[in-house]
Amino acid sequence: PSNWKGDNLPVEQVTWYDAIAYCNKRSLKEGLKPAYSIGGNTNPSNWSSGTISCDWNASGYRLPTEAEWEYAARGGNKSKGYKYSGSNDLGSVAWYDGNSGQKTHSVGGKQANELGIYDMSGNAWEWCWDIYESYPGGAQTDPHGAASGSRRVRRGGGWHNLAYGFAVSYRGGDSAAVAYYVIGFRCLRVFP
Repeated sequence: PSNWKGDNLPVEQVTWYDAIAYCNKRSLKEGLKPAYSIGGNTNPSNWSSGTISCDWNASGYRLPTEAEWEYAARGGNKSKGYKYSGSNDLGSVAWYDGNSGQKTHSVGGKQANELGIYDMSGNAWEWCWDIYESYPGGAQTDPHGAASGSRRVRRGGGWHNLAYGFAVSYRGGDSAAVAYYVIGFRCLRVFP
């Protein structure tokens, strides 16, 4: 569905529902247990509404929680405390309004972060699992987001954003049914 086509370009113009459906379809294709279901149904034939639940112990692919996304963007246990994912110099790690030419670019065209992950700042926003609401008070361990709300979290900034939207702490939120040419996703698997 992407506006810009290419084998190594990030996917964009996908809804949050499209992203979780992809995770389940890829899981099923690889013989893994899907993470997502609606009322026990894990076959995402046409998910565009409904209450989605996540099996956090499933072997298949899923979207990162907002906390997982930020931990990875910050460089995990190798973090050097950079403002952006991999550097304090935005241009070395991100495609943004000042250098993108108003389009996405091949994944890995900029410097990786401390964990060797590319494009967590810039290129395309990335959907996360979480519902977009205010953070709860007090300490949290591996939070999975708010229990209710109408928008889903997106992180990372996109090719069209000005520099302020790329700090690893910056977050945005949109309706799960929205598909913009600046929002994509990154899926993950958790290994026991």
